[in-house]
Amino acid sequence: MSVIYRKIKQIVGPLIIIDNRHDVQYGEIVKIHSDDGKERTGQVVKMDEKIITIEVFEDTAGISSENSTIIFTEDSFKIKISSDMIGRVFNSLGKPIDINTKQVLDSDIFTEIERDINGLPINPFAREYPTQVIQTGISVIDGLFTLIRGQKLPIFSGQGLPHNLLAAQIVTQAKVLTEEPFLIIFCGIGIIQDEAIFFMNRFKESGNIQNIISFINFADDPIMERLIIPRVALTTAEYFAFEKDMHVLVVLIDMTNYAEALRELSAAKEEIPSRKGYPGYLYTDFASLYERTGKIKGKKGTITQLPILTMPNDDISHPIPDTTGYITEGQLVLNRNLEKKGIYPPFEVLASISRLMKDSIGKDTTREDHADVNSQLLASYSAALEVRDLISIVGEDGLNLNQKALLRFGNFFEQKFLNQGHTEERDFSTTLNIAWQALSNLPKNQLFRIREDFIDKYYIEEV
Repeated sequence: MSVIYRKIKQIVGPLIIIDNRHDVQYGEIVKIHSDDGKERTGQVVKMDEKIITIEVFEDTAGISSENSTIIFTEDSFKIKISSDMIGRVFNSLGKPIDINTKQVLDSDIFTEIERDINGLPINPFAREYPTQVIQTGISVIDGLFTLIRGQKLPIFSGQGLPHNLLAAQIVTQAKVLTEEPFLIIFCGIGIIQDEAIFFMNRFKESGNIQNIISFINFADDPIMERLIIPRVALTTAEYFAFEKDMHVLVVLIDMTNYAEALRELSAAKEEIPSRKGYPGYLYTDFASLYERTGKIKGKKGTITQLPILTMPNDDISHPIPDTTGYITEGQLVLNRNLEKKGIYPPFEVLASISRLMKDSIGKDTTREDHADVNSQLLASYSAALEVRDLISIVGEDGLNLNQKALLRFGNFFEQKFLNQGHTEERDFSTTLNIAWQALSNLPKNQLFRIREDFIDKYYIEEV
């Protein structure tokens, strides 16, 4: 039976505070009817013996402390899920919207199932180690930091860097190399309308829109919606992965906006802040999202996550990237200096890592020489950067032949391997062939990480 309150004690920004007069549940959904005839949805975010704090999903403008009715539903927030969602755009609450007007559409989806957005954590014992790859069509990811089905691999970016272009390219190009069904869920968190229109236009132009479900939270939407939209997206992913046996890639952009909303809500609740004002439970909250990823024993489907975040002041030790790096299985870092040189995507190779790729690449999945080429590229590029530093001391004329070869390799590697068009798609074979073109700038005796039979087969005598 629903419990009804008719008096509000205090309204603070997005929060409504009332006296506690019944046995309330944390996370319970409430319906708020104001005297202007509007119905709003809220959620219990804090409670004690005396008061209940409710976060309103919409704004609190027009809510009166005397003439409003608050109905406790004794239920949590649920989303309706259906196969009809594929190819469409939804808001934070799972309702179909027109991206150009931001208006909710009258046409509702046929509901196959209704799920609590908080989901269930995957039992570690039930997890299966991921070993199959996802091809993104981007050489630096596929060749050096291969994305694995069931992996959570974040991208650390900065303000002004082309992470939006990169996200759109991954969403439109990503695929599995088998005949199994593959679905992409795009989740825009706190993005502006122009960005949302850009993403939707790119998805339509690619011809891949029929394999994408989009959830969009706009920058001017209430912060509570910013906090629930990744959970809505991941709940949808869990249904299609573990009920429909699909491989699902979830792209979340921008997780920094999510963390800022979390900090804003924490401040409104007057909680004691931790590092840089973020709540002490930032790690736990992030883990509740990132750990909804993986492969479960006995299930054919998988969930893979690519969270994208902008590092404040390009600081990789900031709580948002720092916390994310502890939870996830690797990281991809964008570099501002490479971006200034006109290289796209501007990945800082030596600061990036994919911890699951070593057991998943090779003859049966990508190509036999992949692991050796990967190791040699990283070692040689590191040496090439050291040679560039040396030039400032001895000049280019002071370099020996091997050092000059490393310099040629480094330039070729950046301009031809790292650098590619934002609509250019390369398969694994093309990526590895370009890698061999780069490595062929080096004499064979410098390829000390590659087996001789691979050198004999793939090395190009004249580049």
